[in-house]
Amino acid sequence: MAVEEEGLRVFQSVKIKIGEAKNLPPYPGPNKMRDCYCTVNLDQEEVFRTKIVEKSLCPFYGEDFYCEIPRSFRHLSFYIFDKDVFRRDSIIGKVAVKKEDLQKYHGRDTWFQFQHVDADSEVQGKVHLELRLSEVITDSGVVCHKLAVRVFECQGLPIVNGQCDPYATVTLLGPSRSEAKKTKVKRKTNNPQFDEVFYFEVTRPLSYTRRSHFDVEEEDVDKMAVRIDLWNASNLKFGDEFLGEIKFPLKVLRQSSVHKAWYFLLPRDKGSKSTKPDDLGSLRLNIVYTEDHVFPAEYYHPLRDLLLKSADVEPVSASAAHVLGEVCREKQEAAIPLVRLFLHYGKIGPFLSAIANAEVNRTLDPNTIFRGNSLTSKCIDETMKLAGMHYLQVTLKPIIDEICGNHKPCEIDPVKLKDAENLDNNRENLRHYVDRIFTVITNSGVSCPTVMCDIFFSLRESAAKRFQVDHDVRYTAVSSFIFLRFFAPAILSPNLFHLRPHHPDPQTSRTLTLISKTIQTLGSLAKSKSVPFKELNSYIVCLLSYFSQICFSCKFLDLISSSGRRDHKHIETPIMLKEGFMIKRAQGRNRFGRKNFKKRWFHLTNHEFMYHKNKADRPLCNIPIENILAVEKLEESSFKMKNMFQVIQPERTLYIQANNCVEAKDWIDILTKVSQRNKKRLSMYHPSAYLNGHWLCCKASSDCAAGCSPCTGGLPANIQLDVDGDRETERIYSLFSTYMSKLDKMQEACGSKSVYDGPEQEEYSGFVIDDPQETYKTLKLLAATVHTLEQEHAQYKKDKFMKTKYGSQEHPIGDKSFHGYIRQQSESSTYSI
Repeated sequence: MAVEEEGLRVFQSVKIKIGEAKNLPPYPGPNKMRDCYCTVNLDQEEVFRTKIVEKSLCPFYGEDFYCEIPRSFRHLSFYIFDKDVFRRDSIIGKVAVKKEDLQKYHGRDTWFQFQHVDADSEVQGKVHLELRLSEVITDSGVVCHKLAVRVFECQGLPIVNGQCDPYATVTLLGPSRSEAKKTKVKRKTNNPQFDEVFYFEVTRPLSYTRRSHFDVEEEDVDKMAVRIDLWNASNLKFGDEFLGEIKFPLKVLRQSSVHKAWYFLLPRDKGSKSTKPDDLGSLRLNIVYTEDHVFPAEYYHPLRDLLLKSADVEPVSASAAHVLGEVCREKQEAAIPLVRLFLHYGKIGPFLSAIANAEVNRTLDPNTIFRGNSLTSKCIDETMKLAGMHYLQVTLKPIIDEICGNHKPCEIDPVKLKDAENLDNNRENLRHYVDRIFTVITNSGVSCPTVMCDIFFSLRESAAKRFQVDHDVRYTAVSSFIFLRFFAPAILSPNLFHLRPHHPDPQTSRTLTLISKTIQTLGSLAKSKSVPFKELNSYIVCLLSYFSQICFSCKFLDLISSSGRRDHKHIETPIMLKEGFMIKRAQGRNRFGRKNFKKRWFHLTNHEFMYHKNKADRPLCNIPIENILAVEKLEESSFKMKNMFQVIQPERTLYIQANNCVEAKDWIDILTKVSQRNKKRLSMYHPSAYLNGHWLCCKASSDCAAGCSPCTGGLPANIQLDVDGDRETERIYSLFSTYMSKLDKMQEACGSKSVYDGPEQEEYSGFVIDDPQETYKTLKLLAATVHTLEQEHAQYKKDKFMKTKYGSQEHPIGDKSFHGYIRQQSESSTYSI
């Protein structure tokens, strides 16, 4: 979900690896151990929660989380909780990283110290105010000043214990006075509209002599201030919860008698008090925050055309896409946007065929084919992950769920065997799981996505042509990807492939590791005497006696790498796309029934959308996908509830509240994509609910009235390959811009090879340059294209800088990132002058 800024779209995303916590404070009891989990929060809103690690003060999580961020935020926060069965879970500490500081830790493992969580410091949101100072002469001739404080509204206040009923207090502070006034309470909203004005009389000292109209005397201004406090009206006995405050002196009215601005709410001012930081332990994180500023499509035509022609360039090492892989520090950096771009424009097959063929021709030993982390292998990995996600769901998810649910011991290393376990039983458990998974995989050839089959056919043909004497190379070229880089990693880490919500527990993780290694061995047609995994030696000898299965593996590889397989067969097996608890409003199928809100378990497949009372219960309602006419956001004002969306059907609309903004976006996106090709999809909808006999948005009285707002559209129906081509091209531009020095070095290398044509110089040995002249032409075109886009970005930043006002809704007072932005623009302006 992008934020529109004058024709330019801004995307925010974050990828987080939550490693481990260490040295947590012991529980104040005889056991000392804790059962801890970690949450990821955008400000105060929880968007992800790890599994619970029991009985540990150094819990290891090993979990990955990625999300598109659909709103603005100030802090990315991580809270560590201690699970309590009888009471509310207790917070041990938190890590809060300011948005402007995220780039400091980009892409590297960092230990963060946990900080104490103080209720008075847990603030978020902003407030819109106006101060007006007017001079009044009383009947007795005394001059006094009246201060009018107008509280317009607040935005983005935190939701406390599932509710937010905010009110504001306005206090005039002076040396000898403290006068406070209070707004009305606004129920069930974290974006309250107050629009209330409060008047305070600001008197002058006896020695005051009138000098000019509306001239505020220095002495008075310096001693008086206004404080605005936001509170959540609570029914709890502990009193109302503090939501944030702002405080400023009246000298802001020196230049003008009117001051109107947005302010970020701040933690409570505790004066000069300082608390000694407690040793609460630390948390290891790896954070990659990305912010893409995407121009309209026409800005990217030159770079995009240069990239998409890569498959036709001879040699392919002189192409723009291959050059990107050469200059990036990690091949994965280049592979992700390249694959998504080529998939989006339907050119992934020719591109992968070209770079794979070039790599095969450079390979000397058939036993090392596609074993390195080259651009080819990384691109094929990324393609399989995107195109094969449903394939994994159909093939592996049922058995992975069973393994994670049953917790059968499968340890076959005598050294690691527990006292109560039997080696023969464990070996049989492992054999049973491997046998089932290997059979499921080798029977799944007809379900393999066509794009993957095309890639495997190309790999097989290139390898067979290059190593004509080695008859097994046609199989190893394919098995090195389908088994070693697709199925085995998915078994080893099912949470990274969306097969499980969390990283498995240690015992299950060990079981999956053994299964993954065994599948790798069987898939790569290894002989028992050359098995690289010591603990599997005896077991593999037994399994390889099933020679018919190994033959079946060859049949499977033949099937998925066959050029004649062009069936775009629809997989009839229902594919689970997403599930989880949400709150829904009763649809009112019973005309006289009460339309209340209830928590339900929702389950979406490629066939239907349903909800249950609990996960294991029978569905209470089934909505066929073809009956979904639109899926859109619902305005918060409808029910005064955040993160709501609507699933529009022919006869009624289902209103649903997700747990947070990220989850709401995910549900809207996937429901929209899976129903995109429905013939009766709506083009207009009602953004608000139908209540009390009329639509809240357009006031139409008929519940069948046509919609008043256009539906969001243009999303492709292919669920996994939903790609924004312009955004991927912008990412590729950013990579070229980042590694511009390497592009220059590569041009020097081309010149060196062309002129001297002798032994390669050591400083240029890292580049693959087969044709220096063709490569040099591509590099010159890339440099010119990247320079043009750099100028467009610089001009956009300059224009935005000229229009931006501190204290506006976009940049409230207290926005520290804006100060950095001002400094950056000032420096760049000075440099350009």
